[in-house]
Order: sequence, then structure tokens, then C-alpha cells
Amino acid sequence: MRRFILAAVCLLIAFVYPVNGQDVNRTPGAQPKSKPNAARVRVSPRQSQRSSTERAPVTNVRLTYADALQRYRHQRHSRVWWKQHFAVIVLAGGGYYYWDAGYWFPAWGYDPVYEYYDYDGPIYTYGNLLPDQVILNVQRALQEEGYYGGTLNGALTSATRQAIAAYQQDAGLFVTGIVDAPTVAALGLE
Repeated sequence: MRRFILAAVCLLIAFVYPVNGQDVNRTPGAQPKSKPNAARVRVSPRQSQRSSTERAPVTNVRLTYADALQRYRHQRHSRVWWKQHFAVIVLAGGGYYYWDAGYWFPAWGYDPVYEYYDYDGPIYTYGNLLPDQVILNVQRALQEEGYYGGTLNGALTSATRQAIAAYQQDAGLFVTGIVDAPTVAALGLE
């Protein structure tokens, strides 16, 4: 009986600690970062691959791709942790993403059932679009320009990344092979 009570108390402490906003990764004296007023998208557990389209306006806070890449950390966290740290989390293309300063990032651990990502890094967004919608628009624009011959599926596959890299090189952009702000602007999508 004592073991049961002790186990129950330990579980309760484990759940209360993150719920009260405690962050074990935060250094002492660190100031909390303000979150931009971003698009708020609600995802129902019953939805298999699409999120709702209820959104608010996105602010103009943007990072460069290099800054976004430095900011991103491939870390697994619980759903509770993600909800405490990011206001916008969506299900798109088989995985959950969080929005931060103009980029979508994979939310590892948010829901282990939906944890498939074509690319493990930041994806630039514009016009309040979800990551798969941005990639689909880039694929379509690259196809019109003659750089992409694959299927229009909204996935950042190796063929899509090669087409982006070829376009970036020909357009005189920094070659990343990833959807970033200069590429989106050069394609005339923003």
C-alpha cells in the first residue's frame, strides 16, 4: 500500500511540476521571451491529416534562415511542454509543427503517433500558410519555372530540395535547398 501511495505522489509531482510553468532547461535569471501574436490553429484529435483554418493575423517578426537554424533544437518534449512554450502548434503532412518568428519547426514528441517529417529543420512561412501549403506553393512555382518535375504533394522530399537548390543557385541566392525568405520572394510567392 505504501508503494502505491508513494508512486501516486511521485506521478502527481511529475505532472504538477511542468504544469506550473517550471522549465528545467531555463537558466537561473533568464528572462522569458515574448511570444509574437501568431496564427492560432486548433487541431482536433479526430482530424487525421488536416488542421482547421481558424487563424489570426501573423506579425512581421521574422528571422533569417541562419538564425532560425541556430534557434532550432531537435529535442523531444511532452504535449504539455509544447503548449506552455508555443502558442501555435499544427498538424501538417504527418507531423506536428510549432510556429516561431516566421518559421515552422518540427515539434518532436508532441504526439508520437504523428511524428513524420520530411525535413528536420525550419521551414519559412508566409501569408499565414501551414508548412505543407508553403512547400506545395514552392513546388508549383518551381514546376512552372522548369526546375521541379515531381508530384505536387507539399512534402520537402529530396527531389524538392534539389529543385530548390538548383533554383537558388541560378537566381544568385544563398544555396540552402530549403524554403527560406529570399527563395519565396524570388519566386514571387510572398
